[in-house]
Amino acid sequence: MNIKRSPWLLHYDGSSCNGCDIEVLASLTPVYDAERLGVVNTGDPMQADIFLITGGINAQNAPVVKQLYDQMPRPKVVVAVGVCACTGGVFKDTYNILGGADTVIPVDIYVPGCAARPQSIIDGIIQAVDLFQKRSNEHDELVKNQKGANI
Repeated sequence: MNIKRSPWLLHYDGSSCNGCDIEVLASLTPVYDAERLGVVNTGDPMQADIFLITGGINAQNAPVVKQLYDQMPRPKVVVAVGVCACTGGVFKDTYNILGGADTVIPVDIYVPGCAARPQSIIDGIIQAVDLFQKRSNEHDELVKNQKGANI
């Protein structure tokens, strides 16, 4: 991949069983080493470029997920990891689950699985980096054109 800078990754656990969270962490450890792809894990949404979310959305975490998404600068990419983050999973018909992450924020990449395998998560991260790079180039071009129009 030819990336201009290392996109920073924000991981948030919605209301999962932690199976996908363990696999996300496994994909970041030296065994799978997702950081070799150029991503850096962060806990600050204002520094993040890729939002990696696991677990379903419920009434309590929906405002938190929306707030984290809104705090991220543009361009940004959202990756839903695991069937719960994609659709609500086996819990989608329960009283406390509203559905997948796309019930609150726009999701760009879906990584299904229960629990999603580290190889699948890394594939989703690769797709997210590619999409982020494309959006970053478009954003740079837009800013450049706007500056040229103001002169």
